[in-house]
Amino acid sequence: MQNSTSVNVVNIAQKLSLFNEYWNPKIIGELNDHKVQAVKLKGPFEWHHHEKEDEMFLVIKGHLIIHFRDRDVHINEGEFVIIPHLLEHKPEAPEEVQILLIEPKAALNTGNVKTDKTVEVQEKL
Repeated sequence: MQNSTSVNVVNIAQKLSLFNEYWNPKIIGELNDHKVQAVKLKGPFEWHHHEKEDEMFLVIKGHLIIHFRDRDVHINEGEFVIIPHLLEHKPEAPEEVQILLIEPKAALNTGNVKTDKTVEVQEKL
């Protein structure tokens, strides 16, 4: 029988205050086979897709643009978007954006490409 001692409240703002680098997702929780990540974004990312993993971007602070080959999607504070696997996309943050990123534990942040922004070993906060 389980008890509640393993249940923790996570303060997202406090976790985001622990780092300043951009495009370097920090794991702040795990849910089934998924990771919940706090990320700060600024500037353009890379065009990429994920072979098997869908991902969810939840904007905590700021404004995020997700470019697709045929259109752009704008996500504001309190909104989220789910990107299906195999769909090529390119996130961009004209100004600093703070987000929660939820995706399977096996997902690599740059998906099918490797660049200087690829984070192979993620820090857990």
